[in-house]
Formats: sequence, C-alpha cells, structure tokens
Amino acid sequence: MFIPIFQFEEIIMQTDLDLTDRKLLKALQDNARLTTGELAQMTQLSQSPCWRRIKRMEESGLIAGYQARLSRRALGYGVMAFVMIGIDHQNDARSTEFEEAVQAIPEVVMFHGISGPEDFMLVVVARDLDHYSTLLQTRLHRLPGVRQVRTSFSLQEFKGFEGLPIPAPAQAGE
Repeated sequence: MFIPIFQFEEIIMQTDLDLTDRKLLKALQDNARLTTGELAQMTQLSQSPCWRRIKRMEESGLIAGYQARLSRRALGYGVMAFVMIGIDHQNDARSTEFEEAVQAIPEVVMFHGISGPEDFMLVVVARDLDHYSTLLQTRLHRLPGVRQVRTSFSLQEFKGFEGLPIPAPAQAGE
C-alpha cells in the first residue's frame, strides 16, 4: 500500500491577473532585485499602485518569495544526479521518517513523490563522483525503508530552471 507523504496542492488559477500583473510577474521572475520604481516605470504605473499589486500577489501566495540563483559549478558542485528511490511498506510514521531524513541532506536540492515504479525522485548535487559515491553509500542507501536506488547523471544541461511560464489570459468562451 502506498501512502503518499505529499499532499497535492489545491490548484488555484489566478484568473484576475491582468496584463500589468503579468508584466510585473515576468519582470520580477527575471530580476527580483528591480525596485518598485523600476517596476512602476516598466508597467507605466506610479509607485504606490505598483507596490499594492506586488503586495497583493505576495499575500495571495502567487509570489512565494525572492531568492538568488546560485551557480552550482561556481560553488564546486560538478555533478548533478537524478536519484529514483523505491521504498518498502509505506505507512505514515515511516513516510514521515523518510521525508525528514531526505530533507536533512543538504546535497538534495529537489525532492518529489512521483508516479511510476519508484516512489521518489531526488536531485542531488556533489563535488565529484567520489563525493556522490560517499553520499550514496553513507546517506541515500541508509534512508529509512529504502528498497531500491537508481541514479542517472546529468551529462549536459540544456535548459535549467529559469522560471515558470506566465499563463496568457483566458480567451472569451474558454
């Protein structure tokens, strides 16, 4: 029996986003360091209405936060691995234990419950293959309930995460 440790988030489409909101989202996603004055100028608003729009999108959860994108290679992480993990006999306690153990590994930069033959996918960074091998043997194989671990390595990144597509406004009649 599979008991998911994740909850499907309720999907709420922001249907009240106008063209100005969409411009603000795109601009902030491209460069979160833009000032309210710069954003206002880009959207032909004055600063106060611009600030209020951004604040509304923050409070609604549409803007979940601001952060810098760091270069993994510049930080010395030359290896990126996609790790598929299957676990045995899931129950609530074991799932929570597994989730907490994975989240305690700093080299795990993404962690998803997935469909398919495995239960989870992790994206793991490591300095080199020796570092990854040590992580695999001392941390990943020792995670609670692990039945199977399968790793694929990124050989070349063609497109990294640059942001989400901003949905176009719904057309009349949709």
